[in-house]
Amino acid sequence: MRVTVFGATGGIGRLTVQQLLDAGHHVTALVRTPAKLSLTHPELTVTTGQLSDPAAVREAVAGADSVISALGPSLSRSATGTPLTEGTANIVAAMNQENVTRFIGLATPSLPDPRDQPHWKHKVLPVMARLMFPNALTELTGMTAAVTGSGLDYTIARITNPTNKPATGRTRSGFLGHDNVGSAMTRADIAAFLVSQLSDTRYRRAMPAISN
Repeated sequence: MRVTVFGATGGIGRLTVQQLLDAGHHVTALVRTPAKLSLTHPELTVTTGQLSDPAAVREAVAGADSVISALGPSLSRSATGTPLTEGTANIVAAMNQENVTRFIGLATPSLPDPRDQPHWKHKVLPVMARLMFPNALTELTGMTAAVTGSGLDYTIARITNPTNKPATGRTRSGFLGHDNVGSAMTRADIAAFLVSQLSDTRYRRAMPAISN
């Protein structure tokens, strides 16, 4: 497939790009600073641009079969504004303009999925997020709403505690209060889950929680 990746210079994003290339896909990555993406490959196209630039986003999306967003907000308490919410809105608009329907992204269990059942995480995580990372929660809420309200064919993986440990190859996925999903997950395994959703239809228009 031809896959456009946003957030390709982040920890999960770089691993996602590498795994896509290893699987034989063609990847286009829109990045602000190309030097931060220390990958070279004949099937990798790196374009320079900002999420705030609708034309640059549309150019990156043009010709894609799917879009993977590994974007995640800053966890700094001093962070302000909603650049990723606005950037995600630009991605959605570009996908609609280019007739690209498949979106795969990331969020947090602080945000519910309609398939969830009552669970302690619904009570604890939003409170913790509002106290510790208020702007990040605002961003994630806005980013998610931009996608789920768009009509796109989306899968948004909800993650709690990404780690830099080696990949395990083990993934639990499902819905809170219904499936046995934990919290910690390696970034490599998160990337593998995102890539797997290119062909996995179980979570179409859903927000599964995932863990190791």
